[in-house]
Amino acid sequence: MKILISGQQGQISLELQRRLGALGKLIVPGRDQLDLTKPDQIRQTVQNLRPDLIINAAAYTSVDLAENEPETAFAINAVAPGIFAESALALGIPLIHYSTDYVFDGTKIGPYDEDDTPNPLGVYGKSKLAGERAITEVQGQHLILRTSWVYSTHGRNFLLTMQRLLQEKAELSVVADQIGAPTWAGTVANSTLALIERWHSGETAPWGTYHLTAQGKTSWFGFAESIREALRQQGKPCANLRPIRSSDYPTPATRPINSCLDCSRLQRDWGVSQPDWQTALRECLTEQS
Repeated sequence: MKILISGQQGQISLELQRRLGALGKLIVPGRDQLDLTKPDQIRQTVQNLRPDLIINAAAYTSVDLAENEPETAFAINAVAPGIFAESALALGIPLIHYSTDYVFDGTKIGPYDEDDTPNPLGVYGKSKLAGERAITEVQGQHLILRTSWVYSTHGRNFLLTMQRLLQEKAELSVVADQIGAPTWAGTVANSTLALIERWHSGETAPWGTYHLTAQGKTSWFGFAESIREALRQQGKPCANLRPIRSSDYPTPATRPINSCLDCSRLQRDWGVSQPDWQTALRECLTEQS
């Protein structure tokens, strides 16, 4: 099998590269070879490579910067996924694409399921929702996997930022009223591998949109506490943590208060489930050490 993966240096892409090699040949072009702001280049690349599967793991993820760069955000998060979907349909192959909890406004009581009506609060969420709709309108074989609060041991993310700041500062203030499921990129990659294996073996379930996050929930403050405890167990100096409200830490883009996603449909339809977020965090930290 020949698999085209976009987003060469992204968190999820890097974890996919570590796990999917046994399936066949991985083609992971860099930005100089596959610029997602250039639709014609996307079409030509797919046409030349003729993969058996496309995984779009690239995205414009700078939530706050997107407020000032909507054209770039929409080019990468909305237009490019639609081009991938059209190219996949032309070849008769599936597309796997990753989306986000930010397509919801966070006002629901309880976890969001796939049938809830999206209502993104900012440019990032709006661009990701537009990408989802561009894919579904093509009506090809696809999986749109919504995840949340993604972290890993590379790139820029909450885990690495907290590990650094906790050892540099005497006290840290962390938002405690936003709730979600911290999701290790390795968890997303493991689940993606399981989905591909089921598809490749002929065990195809319904295509469409699914939620894929770690199980359980916490706040950013709770996530920071777990990171702090892991550092303390390693004998490293740690800052004190102080919980604050979202209103105490204003940002250019408004975040959803509730980012919890119900992942039961993925388990029911495809037989794929995820670990709880604490277990996944320990596994991630074990790999990091």
